[in-house]
Amino acid sequence: MSETAMAVVQLETEDHQPENGFVSPETESPGLLTRIDDCVLPFLGGFGKYQRQLIVLTWIPALFIGFSQYSDEFLLAQPNNTCVPPTANTTNFTIIPSSLFHGPNNSFPRTAAYVYYNGTHNNTARHLQHCMCKEWTFELHTGLMQNVVTKWSLVCDSAWKVHIAKFSLLVGSIFGYLVFGVLADWFGRHPVLIISVLFMLVFGLTVAFSVNVPMFSTLRFFEGFCLAGIALSLYILRIELCLPAWRFSMTMVASFVVLGGQLLMPGMAYVCRDWQVLQAVIICPLLLMLAYIWIFPESLRWLLATQQYGRSKWIMGHIIKKNQVNPELDTDHILTELQNSLHKKPKKTCIVKMVGTRNLWKNIVVLCVNSLTGYGIHHCFARSMMDHHETHESTMFHNFYADYYTMAGIAVASCMALCPAVGLMGRRGGLLMFMIITALASLLQLGLLNLLGKYSVHLNIGTVQPSVCLLFILVGTHSDTLNKNFSIAFSIIGMFSSHAVSNLSIFFCAEITPTVIRGGGLGLVLASAGFGMLTAPIMELHNQKGYFLHHIIFACCTLICIICILLLPETRYQPLPETLADGECYTRQPLMPLKKPGEQRLLLAQSESSRDYTRAPPVEQGGGPLPHGGRSPRHPCHMTGVTNWSVRPQTFQLLCRETASDRQEGNSLSLGQVFLCHTSF
Repeated sequence: MSETAMAVVQLETEDHQPENGFVSPETESPGLLTRIDDCVLPFLGGFGKYQRQLIVLTWIPALFIGFSQYSDEFLLAQPNNTCVPPTANTTNFTIIPSSLFHGPNNSFPRTAAYVYYNGTHNNTARHLQHCMCKEWTFELHTGLMQNVVTKWSLVCDSAWKVHIAKFSLLVGSIFGYLVFGVLADWFGRHPVLIISVLFMLVFGLTVAFSVNVPMFSTLRFFEGFCLAGIALSLYILRIELCLPAWRFSMTMVASFVVLGGQLLMPGMAYVCRDWQVLQAVIICPLLLMLAYIWIFPESLRWLLATQQYGRSKWIMGHIIKKNQVNPELDTDHILTELQNSLHKKPKKTCIVKMVGTRNLWKNIVVLCVNSLTGYGIHHCFARSMMDHHETHESTMFHNFYADYYTMAGIAVASCMALCPAVGLMGRRGGLLMFMIITALASLLQLGLLNLLGKYSVHLNIGTVQPSVCLLFILVGTHSDTLNKNFSIAFSIIGMFSSHAVSNLSIFFCAEITPTVIRGGGLGLVLASAGFGMLTAPIMELHNQKGYFLHHIIFACCTLICIICILLLPETRYQPLPETLADGECYTRQPLMPLKKPGEQRLLLAQSESSRDYTRAPPVEQGGGPLPHGGRSPRHPCHMTGVTNWSVRPQTFQLLCRETASDRQEGNSLSLGQVFLCHTSF
């Protein structure tokens, strides 16, 4: 036992460097100040009056965020435009259907008007090398009299500029999520929120005074950049204010508020009538958020996790006063521990340290792929529902408002279904169910409909029963209509489920990521969602070339995501992880509960032993130390964890020696220790 005792003493006293490239989490016993959901927040009144007021303050800006996120549907909407050549008599101009303009060899007469419906050419117009029109007549159906497209005539050869303008907001949002996520972990959530609001006011109002398309696109990039900072900081503040039982419901209310902004946008456009006025009306309400400088505090959870106890003490006193908590009821002596910890220096963490973890980075990557797939395939379903190449239509109901509210209604229904699904099945079960539905809708749309159209033409009617023959005749006669109806049905189901996948992936990441790097982790998932949304303008810029391959790639991604979701832990009713060590201890639980109380949990549970043998020096059979060169992983969960199967054999020998000594003293061995001893030799 002398060698073992020396090894344990050396383990507890040495300052070891991380091995195997992995971060060594904190091993000291956690205090009450790190148990925020279990001790600190219940002492401060739980989800009290003050916390509820702050939650409402995070909901109000969500309405303005919804306005900005869906403003492209109106600012950059494609009008019905008519081009008149300079030689035409514009005083006696009459709009004639484009089908009457077909001349010989699929060309237009030189003096005829060129008609483009909803900004897309018909088959004859595609043969033109460039548009010679100097004068345009536009007709918008979005409620506005003028928008960016009509102001600068972004049609024909200039139509690509519309897609670049759409890129600007999304690309700015992607960079904003990444940058502000890191800043939120380093400087706090409150400074990021206030700075984002200030610059959002500057850039957003300047957009309304753009003098050309490059200026508009550049300013929209910075508007998206700042909008990402507002959305990210509010999302984190909302999550960190709530107790485990309230987190999901409060987040879903914010999602409904954002969708409320989407539903109100057509009415605002109809009232404003001009795109510049609409842009100003969207941005100006953010002036109210300047009051958040004084009325909204920094996240107490982040301050405690980063050991900023001086600021934490002031905020906790403010919360105690607002919630009318009696400090004398502090049976756990939280305030005493806080007072004794004031001398500690702040300790902040950057998202790059996630790379050195064993489990945490895998969970975040899985959720990033889920978010990317959900938003990416959502565009595939939307295009399948709205575009019908057989009839050269680009809308489903031939009406902007009907199409717009159909898309919004699907999103609302998805959020409504998400609430009971997550309540019954949890985060992982709900995400798995909606991803399976998305995959089925995608595969059926890609495969079943193609087979239906193929075999309906080659049916051998004489070899079947009369009743089946009649059915086949009807199917063959109306195969196009049937194919269209099935495509719309699968598209609606796919949009419904993919929207739920995207929202739940973002929320799931906010729960899994530790507080010290929650901004960076959530920023990665939101940026991945932005990349998924970016596929829509990319496909439009390339005139939908490669769309089928695009859909197939995302359909394959859904199958991969189904497998990866099974590796995620369940976070329902669990406290939020505060440090990297807490995030590492979030391990996967079985989907089904164990049938027998004594059934072994396959070594997935955290060891109850307080001793970590992974940092003990290797020993020979005779008891002497081995030369340094072996590698041992660092992990907050001890040797019985699945993630520690790569521990060197010498360490197992050390464990077996000590357990053998314990056995001589009458102590019993655990099943995991016996198994590890036998498998190490």
